[in-house]
Amino acid sequence: MLRAAGIGAGDEVVVSAYGDAETAEDVVLAGAMPVFADIDPASYCLAPDAVADVVSPRTAAVIVEHRFGNQADVRRLRDVGERHGLLVLERNESEGVTDGLARRRAHAAYLSGRLSGVMTPEGGADHSYQQYVVRVPGNGRPDRDAFARAVRARGVNCWVPVKTPVHRLPQFRRDVCLPQTERAADETLALPVDASMSRRDLQRVVSACNALGGLLQPAF
Repeated sequence: MLRAAGIGAGDEVVVSAYGDAETAEDVVLAGAMPVFADIDPASYCLAPDAVADVVSPRTAAVIVEHRFGNQADVRRLRDVGERHGLLVLERNESEGVTDGLARRRAHAAYLSGRLSGVMTPEGGADHSYQQYVVRVPGNGRPDRDAFARAVRARGVNCWVPVKTPVHRLPQFRRDVCLPQTERAADETLALPVDASMSRRDLQRVVSACNALGGLLQPAF
C-alpha cells in the first residue's frame, strides 16, 4: 500500500512501537523511515495527539493498527491526517475475529466482573477480545513477570502480549519518549478467554489471579 501511494525514500511513516516489528519492517522495505508515536493507555492503539506531536515536513503517512481486538480512534486519526495532508492506512491484526465472538465477549465480561488486584480492560461494544489483556502494576513498580509465574504455577496459561517494544529492538532503536508504550510493555499480561473455555476454566483463572490480589495495588 505504501509503494502504491508513492511513499518511499525520504518519507516518514508514523507507526506504533507497541506490537511486533512487521509494520516497521514494511515501512523500511518501502524505502521510508518508521517514526514511532505513543499509544493510548486504554486501547493500546496509536494516540491521535501523540501522532500529531511527531509529524514533520517529511511525514507522508500513518499506519493505524487495531490491538487485541480494541479499535483505534480512526476518526480522530483521520482528522490528524487531514490537517497535515497525510495518508492514513488501517491494518488489522488478523482474520477470523468473528469466530466465537459472543462467547469471548461473555467470558471477558465474566473475568472483568470477578478479577481483583489487576486492571481489567475497559472493553466497549466494539472490543472483540482477540486477547484479554490486563495490567499488573505491582506495589509501585512493575510486578508482572512474578505474577505471571505464580499464575502459571496454578495451572493457568498466560503470556506477555508485547515483550519488547519495537523502538527497543536493535534494528529500530530510537531515542524517543514513549511513556505509555514503555509502561504497557512492562505491565500487560494476556489471560485466556477462548470461546472453547468452560465456566470451570474461567473460575480457575479468577481463583489463580485473585489468590495473588493482596500483593498488588492497581496504579492509575
